[in-house]
Amino acid sequence: MKNHYLLIILLGFFSCKSPEQEDSKPNILLILTDDQGWGDLSYHGNELVETPHIDALAGQSVVFDRFYVSPVCAPTRASLLTGRYHIATGTTWVTHRMEVMREEEETIAEFLKPHGYVSGLFGKWHQGQQFPHDPIGQGFDEFFGFSEGHINNYFDTKLNHNFEEVQTSGYLPDVLTDQTMEFMSKQDQFFVILSLNTPHSPFQVPDRYFDKYKAKGLDDKDACVYGMVENIDDNVGRLMDYLEESGKIDNTIVIFMTDNGPNGIRYNGGMKGKKADLDEGGVRVPFFIKIPGYEHQLIKPWAGHIDILPTLADLLKLPVPDALEIHGKSLLPLMEDESNWRDRYFYTHHVHLKFDTIPGAIRNQEYLLTLKNKEKALFNLINDPFQKLNILEEERSLAFEMENQYRSWLEAMTVKGVEQPLIQVGHPKAPKIWLPAPDGKRYGNVAFQGDWGWANDWFIGFASPEDVVQWEIDVVENSTYEVFLQMSNESPLTLLFSANNQETKIGIDQPNTATLIPNQDRVLRGEVEEYIWPELPLGKIKFEKGKQNLKLGLLENYPDDLSIKGLILMKPTD
Repeated sequence: MKNHYLLIILLGFFSCKSPEQEDSKPNILLILTDDQGWGDLSYHGNELVETPHIDALAGQSVVFDRFYVSPVCAPTRASLLTGRYHIATGTTWVTHRMEVMREEEETIAEFLKPHGYVSGLFGKWHQGQQFPHDPIGQGFDEFFGFSEGHINNYFDTKLNHNFEEVQTSGYLPDVLTDQTMEFMSKQDQFFVILSLNTPHSPFQVPDRYFDKYKAKGLDDKDACVYGMVENIDDNVGRLMDYLEESGKIDNTIVIFMTDNGPNGIRYNGGMKGKKADLDEGGVRVPFFIKIPGYEHQLIKPWAGHIDILPTLADLLKLPVPDALEIHGKSLLPLMEDESNWRDRYFYTHHVHLKFDTIPGAIRNQEYLLTLKNKEKALFNLINDPFQKLNILEEERSLAFEMENQYRSWLEAMTVKGVEQPLIQVGHPKAPKIWLPAPDGKRYGNVAFQGDWGWANDWFIGFASPEDVVQWEIDVVENSTYEVFLQMSNESPLTLLFSANNQETKIGIDQPNTATLIPNQDRVLRGEVEEYIWPELPLGKIKFEKGKQNLKLGLLENYPDDLSIKGLILMKPTD
């Protein structure tokens, strides 16, 4: 009798399953590394670095021999998240808000949310610092990482967990991998991106990895880079072990890829170029996708970051709305029958400080045309994969046709303009808004401490009334914030702070000293150092809806020891 009742209960349970349960779809784990080149794998013939776990993953995956991304990191991330060329999303470069993707762009996380997926992003975001341009605003349910282009220290660093700052313990890639596994363990159906910060600078790695590659005769930088890569490999191994032991491996799509070419001259399969270059070595990266039910195969026709979203949608049997205006295409037909695949063009654009029509490139399976300032070069990638012979003179008509195609594409991609989205203020979801120096604008003699104004930099050089900085904001709703200034000074000074078109004089009589956080760099860094910055209260301000500028300058005295890191807006707790 008990068995009879148990059967009735079980039948009732299965008959009441939701549509989502009836149509359960595979999980997705996307592993993305930072500045790891095509050649930074033993799978690709590098005899110095050891990557057995990634190699094993490749052996179980569909491997794309020629997979293209953008020359630098933020543009690649925008394209893989949306299936669209990065320029069309608003992301054009890596700093000064040129990395910010427009909030109306639909990411993979937003696309999957109606279908029961819970999405997490662990590690580097690099598509906008403030809500709604942050991961939470772009569809991710959980974010544990950093929003900038890089973070300054990899040991025991502070990260953001959604809207809260948390202290971590340990080596950052290990911490991020731990958090990724914890997230996956809690979800029935997940999409997760593990966006590792390595082997991007600063060059920091635990001793056991560094010492191993120093013993192979490498200099400090390459020993650190390859040590970072082996650490990545160990974490890939941990992830695959977790999926196996948890029973999720047979229902999880796993992708491994990198975001651009190597951040230095080292083994890269003989290809020309490195990170920030248009050439093969700057944009061709590893791409392995392990799909339940698919055997290992090598795909020769090229594919790219714009193809990831439509491919995942096809694998999950989810239609992609025409309104998304996807530029990529599903690679599923290519995996199933290469003979019917039609060639197409892949477009590349690169910015250096200021947007221009070039540098740019256009390539297909056979040819690559690069446009660099006043230089043009055409290569036959089938006969000359290492770009040794410029055949522009012999193929003038083809080069002319390809350049026209590139310029028509660029015009179409910039139809919405290339102006950076403003920082939005007033969202109830965002109790704290950080306005860092690289998100602001400088005038007069104001400079960046690190010259370029990469992530984490700060303003210096206030010497006259014309030397001011400002942050352009869009107040979406009337809102009140307590405003704090991150600054360091030794000499007395008078600040002139402007908000809501009202100027306030603020006298600073006491020194405020930023405290250096010691690092574990293996080589001299190109980034600025990390400090703990004093936070000076500027008062409680009610911001009125609309666009306005927050402006800072000096009056009367102009000490040369002033550094301004940024502004913090905090919603009052009372």
